[in-house]
Amino acid sequence: MSDPDRQQNPKNARVALYAAGVVVFMGAMAWVAVPFYNWFCKVTGYGGTTSVAEGSSDVVLDREITVRFDANTDLDMPWQFKPMQQKMVLKIGETGLAFYEAYNPTDRPIAGQASYNVAPFIAGGYFDKIDCFCFTEQVLQPGERVQMPVSFYVDPEIVNDRDAKFTNSITLSYTFYEIDLPEEQAALSPDAPDTAPKAN
Repeated sequence: MSDPDRQQNPKNARVALYAAGVVVFMGAMAWVAVPFYNWFCKVTGYGGTTSVAEGSSDVVLDREITVRFDANTDLDMPWQFKPMQQKMVLKIGETGLAFYEAYNPTDRPIAGQASYNVAPFIAGGYFDKIDCFCFTEQVLQPGERVQMPVSFYVDPEIVNDRDAKFTNSITLSYTFYEIDLPEEQAALSPDAPDTAPKAN
């Protein structure tokens, strides 16, 4: 092997190693992007993502804010889903309790998970949920209709935010998506395969 060939091989190996490193790095970044984005949104309220509170606010201000309620379903979700109230006027820091109704008009059990956001986005970080049906998956049996609560308050710190303090109205919006039934529910479904041994 000539000297130029010997010098070229280490260069090629380094280039290949760098290229492989870039591919691995980009793959790792793609893998963590979604959970990191979700974490970032929850911490900052970016994109209208709400916060989760352990209890009611200790402070209630003498200033009112209107909370509007919106409900949607994914195109593939057969449920009927709507808010039980169109809007609610609360004092900032006051705990509100709202209800949404879901109905399964089909002849099969369906599991759903709700995603949510708040508009305007700037208010998302100040909309604190204490408890919500969206924290867990929901399963509705054929023909079942349920009312699902969400308790919340608007954080009084909103009045100290130079941009968000002018917010007079907030819209809380949910979208339900169909998800796979939990294993125990799927086993009870009439569509589940019969695995019981056959009698001779």
